[in-house]
Amino acid sequence: MRQLLLALVSMSIFALNLFGVDATLKIEKDVEQRARIALVDGSTEQSSKVFDIFLSDLKISGHFLADSTHHIGDISSNYILPALKGQEYVLKYTMDQQSGSKLLVRLLKSSDGTEIFKKSYAIPKKAKMPFLIHKAVSDINNALKYPSIAWINRYVAYAVYTTPGRSEIRLADYTFNYKKTIIKGGLNLFPKWADSRQRSLYYTSYKGTLPTLYKLNIYTGAKSKIVSSEGMMVCSDVNKNGSKLLLTMAPEGQADIYELDVASKSKKRVTKFKGIDVNGRYIDDESRIVFISNRLGYANVFKKSINSAATSQVVHHGRNNNACDAYGDKIVYSSRESNRAFGDNTFNLYLASSGSSDTRPITTTGSNQFPRFSSDGSVILFLKQRGHSSSIGYINLASQQSLLFPFNDRKVQSIDW
Repeated sequence: MRQLLLALVSMSIFALNLFGVDATLKIEKDVEQRARIALVDGSTEQSSKVFDIFLSDLKISGHFLADSTHHIGDISSNYILPALKGQEYVLKYTMDQQSGSKLLVRLLKSSDGTEIFKKSYAIPKKAKMPFLIHKAVSDINNALKYPSIAWINRYVAYAVYTTPGRSEIRLADYTFNYKKTIIKGGLNLFPKWADSRQRSLYYTSYKGTLPTLYKLNIYTGAKSKIVSSEGMMVCSDVNKNGSKLLLTMAPEGQADIYELDVASKSKKRVTKFKGIDVNGRYIDDESRIVFISNRLGYANVFKKSINSAATSQVVHHGRNNNACDAYGDKIVYSSRESNRAFGDNTFNLYLASSGSSDTRPITTTGSNQFPRFSSDGSVILFLKQRGHSSSIGYINLASQQSLLFPFNDRKVQSIDW
């Protein structure tokens, strides 16, 4: 029964059958609303990887229109090449990876070479180089007084299957140029960040006789047992101050959603349906949740108060809406839009609201899964697969900019941002 429920929740929450995919959504924000910027590389050894990460950060921010030419030049000079005078800004940088990673950036006005921003960054590990670029672009964005893009500095936590019955939990930067395994040995699934600072995460271990939820400090390695249950154990959400968790458990054979008080370890059953209720997410003022249920005979998105039995349908589009995430009153969900027994199926992402039945598509073709809001709700992460290749995708909801990064790893089981 435990393995059956694990399989059901994997299909219901995360829809592991990822098949064909097409291009990303291609809607461009009016270019006049974005600042034109060019990059000038003054490094002793130029790197296309470093340049591409800069370009990605600038694009997905929604605030810049970056020149895609990899210019080479002197970073110490305020001289602006005549060809770059049509830009609003010129970002000069040097990256040194001889010992660790060291980055120096200078932002100049292209019209007269005036320096607007200058800062150096360093990190001991070369592998973490992408985080220096993310921090620099985030700081430049702030210096120009654009809305914050601090989400680009965050880790992505994800679980991948390695061999039958075994999995690992890994960390990555948002571009997946940096990846590191932090939990291995046995079946370890469903990582969920425990705090906004991303110092600790929750995950489920199937190593013992009962599925058990643990909390791990990723910096110290300190681990503590939170709770165990028959059948299954998944932490699907954490409230803003970290005091309460939404858990999917099946102590009596059917999957339901419970709320756990972290300090007292007391549990309150939130759903009581004789079917499958999974993937609970806090919405609005955290007095309500959205979740996935098969109470209509197929997977769909519902909402209810934590303290009352009344339940209502959120989504009236599609007949297999099997994954969702929430931020404030915004809901993103994945909907299966084809039903092929053999071959590729189409899964598209839709944006909805807890206070309205209106929905709008944010992808149009392909297989799009694992939707996750950024920490400020401005960007959505998702997974695409094309044939045998996978990509991590991002959509900026304000600017409608989209990006794809190759995902050359194992089969994803779950992901959190």
